Amino acid sequence: MPRRALAEHRPWLLASLTASVLFYFVTKQWLPGAPMPELYQALLKGSAVAFLAVYAWVRHPERDAKVISLVMMLGALGDALLDLFFEVGAGFFLAGHLVASVFYLQHRRKAYRGTQIGAALALFFATPLISWLLTRDPLVLLYSVGLGTMAATAWASRFPRYRVGIGAVLFVISDWLIFARMGLPAMKTVADWLVWPIYYSGQFLIATGVIQTLRSDRP
Repeated sequence: MPRRALAEHRPWLLASLTASVLFYFVTKQWLPGAPMPELYQALLKGSAVAFLAVYAWVRHPERDAKVISLVMMLGALGDALLDLFFEVGAGFFLAGHLVASVFYLQHRRKAYRGTQIGAALALFFATPLISWLLTRDPLVLLYSVGLGTMAATAWASRFPRYRVGIGAVLFVISDWLIFARMGLPAMKTVADWLVWPIYYSGQFLIATGVIQTLRSDRP
């Protein structure tokens, strides 16, 4: 890898991965010392995906990379604010889903197989349906329509399904775990262990999958 690419590429992904692991360790109290204050935890949590936003911004010079960088930054703001101001954090996530959905629609595939259309439709309808069944909350249902639209359009986009498509599905699964924790107290322990690694893995796959595809488009 050229030295310039190395300087622009790996440090931001490494910083993101480091922040993600540190946040997980902090929340599980696996680090020595006093517990980290809630505000600092929120900043550390948000920085993991914020570094993905920086990676997308510097890794590719064109407009499309800036759009996915914006999606990641909205997700980072959602991460930082969700535990402090739940509705505000969810609003940032919803805004990110809407921006991402428009972006993926602009990058549709030229042709589809029936199974691909079926999977996209399943994500679109099942995401809000399951979210509603888990919570019976109208606001969660509204949010989940945006989430399902994002996942469906990501799956139907020209970006690799085993990166961006799977990343979007992981995002949906992480939110389902959060909703299950809200509606089913017995799911709290499972959700506490799994939400963050599943969610972050999804965001990582989306950011890197989109950027690598955009870079491969360049002559």
